Amino acid sequence: MQVSFKDKKPTLFLVATPIGNLEDITFRAIETLKNVSVVFAEDTRTSGVLLKHYNIETKLSSYHEHEKFDKIANVLEYLNNGDDVALISDAGTPGISDPGYELVKAVIDNGYYVVSIPGAVASINALVSSGLLIQPHLFLGFLPRKQGEINTFLDKYKKVDATLIIYESPFRISKTLEYIYKCYGNRDVVLARELTKVYETIIRTDLETAISMEHSNKGEYIILISGYVEEETSETIESLFNKYLKDNIDEKEIFKLIAKDLNISKKDVYKKLKIDNKNLWYNSIELWLSEKARIAVLAFLF
Repeated sequence: MQVSFKDKKPTLFLVATPIGNLEDITFRAIETLKNVSVVFAEDTRTSGVLLKHYNIETKLSSYHEHEKFDKIANVLEYLNNGDDVALISDAGTPGISDPGYELVKAVIDNGYYVVSIPGAVASINALVSSGLLIQPHLFLGFLPRKQGEINTFLDKYKKVDATLIIYESPFRISKTLEYIYKCYGNRDVVLARELTKVYETIIRTDLETAISMEHSNKGEYIILISGYVEEETSETIESLFNKYLKDNIDEKEIFKLIAKDLNISKKDVYKKLKIDNKNLWYNSIELWLSEKARIAVLAFLF
């Protein structure tokens, strides 16, 4: 149990910093950065501008993605000596699509405290002003790099009934929107960039329109996608199966046609047919027999 301020221990402070506008920082964040023994930063050049702006003279040390594991021992050394330390990222809250998770876990595992100093989070800023459903929402961060991995990743969240939030580089935004459109079809989408800055831009549209637009190559994008909504249909897997069976269509082809008609996977069709196996096949045989019976009656009459 961590009792953060009653039972004092050496502490790692996760300090949220502005995502663009330097004024978006709390008094508490500034005081914390002034009082710790050292500030570990994702990029000391970027963070140096912030510290200088607020006359913070605390020692600055790097903690970026490529050396995060090597730096954990350095952070623990400060804590072992009884010192408090802070971690900041280039912008926003440490650990949100930025280095921080591994350090937090190591500090906790070594018996020290971790305290978050709240502030800006780009994904939440974009979400609350998007006009899309706020609750529930699901933050996915950056997508994988390879196309096959991207498709697999997106497919995993295709039927999630929540607003999806993705971060993306301006140099990959167009391609990423195409991947999303191919996987999810046409949904509402919001694109936010340069939040809190003078060129803050929020585009509220749909995926079909978004992929035909030209997008700026400046400023990281936040993509917000409306959640999955199950389409209402009067036809069921069973009724479609009987319909296609009546037309003497091959069973394997029937699975493909039903999946396409209902916009579901063949795997889902197979599972449903397996669940309703007895009733389905009974009805199908009954349908087949009734068809044969009608043909026999007509042949007898004429």
